[in-house]
Amino acid sequence: MTLAQTKTVPLPSGVNMFYREQTPTAGAPVILLLHGFPSSSHQFRNLMPLLAAKYRVLAPDLPGFGFTEAPSTYKYTFDNLAAAVAEFLDELRITKFSMYIFDYGAPTGLKIALQRPDAVQAIVTQNGNAYVEGFGDIWAPIQDLWASNNKPENRLIVEKAMLSFEAIKFQYVNGNPYADRVAPESYYLDYALLQRPGNKEIQLDLFMDYRTNIPQYADYQRYFRESQVPLLGIWGKNDVFFIPPGAEAYKRDLPNAEIKMIDAGHFVVESHTELLAREITAFLSKIE
Repeated sequence: MTLAQTKTVPLPSGVNMFYREQTPTAGAPVILLLHGFPSSSHQFRNLMPLLAAKYRVLAPDLPGFGFTEAPSTYKYTFDNLAAAVAEFLDELRITKFSMYIFDYGAPTGLKIALQRPDAVQAIVTQNGNAYVEGFGDIWAPIQDLWASNNKPENRLIVEKAMLSFEAIKFQYVNGNPYADRVAPESYYLDYALLQRPGNKEIQLDLFMDYRTNIPQYADYQRYFRESQVPLLGIWGKNDVFFIPPGAEAYKRDLPNAEIKMIDAGHFVVESHTELLAREITAFLSKIE
C-alpha cells in the first residue's frame, strides 16, 4: 500500500482541484470520499489508510474548501460543485466507483449519480441528507435566509450563526460523547481557511444555494427506487444538523439499505474512524 499523496489536477472549468489519494495497488476498486461543510479532504486523513488496504481512495477538496483553487469568476453553486467533481473523475479516467457522501458531499455526489447512474457501484451516506425529514431545527437561520431571498441582514445572521470559530467547533464536538477523540487542529484548520479573503461570502452563497437541492430530492429518491443501488447509512444519531429521520427515510426507497445509528454527532469520521472503516469494508465486501 502506498502512503497517502496530495496532488492537484487542473480541470477544464479552470478549477485546480486539490485531492488526496491512497491505493494498495493499480486497478484497485475506487472509493470517492466527498466531504462536507466546513471541512475538506483533511477530514478523511485517518480513514483513508484504513480503507486503502483494499481500495483506491480519492478525496477531493470541493471548490471553496481546503486547498482547491477556483477562478475569480467561479460561481459557487452545488451544480457547479458536482460539475467540478465530475470533471475530476474524467481527468483521472474513473468510470466506476463507490462513494462516501457526507453533509455537502451528499447533494454533490447524488447529482453525479443522477448523471452517471451506471458509474456508481454503491453509496455510503454518513449524515448525508436526501429527505426533508432529515433537517434539524438548527437550519432555521438558513431557511430564513432562503425565505428572505438573500437579504443582507439575513446573511449577517447566518454568518454569525454558522461561520464563527465557536460554530465551527460546535459541528465537531456537539453530541459527541467522545469529543476528546476530535483533534483540535481539525476545526482550527477549517476556521483558518474560512478567514481567507472572500471565503465567507463564498460560504454564504453556498448556504443560499443549498435550497436548490431540496426540489431535487424527488429525483434522488426516484434514482434510489429505479437503481436499487446498494446503500449503507451510518448516522451520528446526536447530529442536530441532519437528524435520524433522514437516515431512516432511505428505507422507503431502498428496502435493502443498511442503516446504522452511532452514538456520535455530525463528524462521525473524527470520533469513530475505525468503526467506519470496518463497516464500510464489510458492506462493500458483500457487493463485490
